[in-house]
Amino acid sequence: MNKIEFDSDGVTLTGNLYLPEGAERAPGVVVAGTWTSVKELMADRYAQRLAERGYAALSFDFTGFGESAGEPRDVENPDRKARVLHHAVGLLAGHPAVAGQRIGALGICAAAMYMAAAAADDPRIGSLAPVAPWLHDAAICEAAYGGADAVAEKIKIAREARARYTETGEVDYVPVVSATDPRAAMPYDIDFYLNPARGGIPVWHNRLAVMAWAHWLTYDSISLAPRIPQPTVLVHSEDAAIPDGARRLHAGLAGPKDILWTEGTQFDFYDQEPQVTLAVDTVAAHFGRTL
Repeated sequence: MNKIEFDSDGVTLTGNLYLPEGAERAPGVVVAGTWTSVKELMADRYAQRLAERGYAALSFDFTGFGESAGEPRDVENPDRKARVLHHAVGLLAGHPAVAGQRIGALGICAAAMYMAAAAADDPRIGSLAPVAPWLHDAAICEAAYGGADAVAEKIKIAREARARYTETGEVDYVPVVSATDPRAAMPYDIDFYLNPARGGIPVWHNRLAVMAWAHWLTYDSISLAPRIPQPTVLVHSEDAAIPDGARRLHAGLAGPKDILWTEGTQFDFYDQEPQVTLAVDTVAAHFGRTL
């Protein structure tokens, strides 16, 4: 693994580049994970596994997260993350260890949205692979977050938090996951995020900037599908998050497409077997056919 830095709109981002042994110019893959995540949660795991299968795989921290620079911190902004991915693709395309014309994109959970947006706008991305994808539009957000009034309230408090940040420089945060705090973005007892042997690691701060709700809840990833001509494979489960979003994106894709339905909860695809190996093998085979 090689620690690497690159520029994104004037902000220095930090990532890990995993290179396969013996390959001089390997096909490249950009890897990213769940909302609010840092590379150590699951992107590193998938990138390392892809390197073992012959790919130069880049995991990194988005602007304002983890080891990367950028302020304010921990603001989940799908549009900004999609823009950052163009710079990550550029890094791979110009790296001497990478076959710059053969670049794929792997997004786990929420990063499926960001990778889909990047693929829609960046022809350098030759192939797309969402794993356990969280893909939403307004209707899915209303179903997931308690209805139209609840969504409108979250957007309202987000805009108030943004105004407070603009005026004072202070950022309002809530936990991403908590079994006891009803303000949490996910007010549930989720073992992956709370267990220090899994995702509850010190470099992940378990916080979401309240202002982020306005970006998150108004983002429409399903509408991107007709703009994505790249060959795409989705890996998902009926027991994972919002399978309807995966079905709807898949149905609208403009290019060659496939979808593998398997078993497992959403969080199994982050670090559990057999889900991780099945996903990596499926994605690696897809990239092998299409890059």
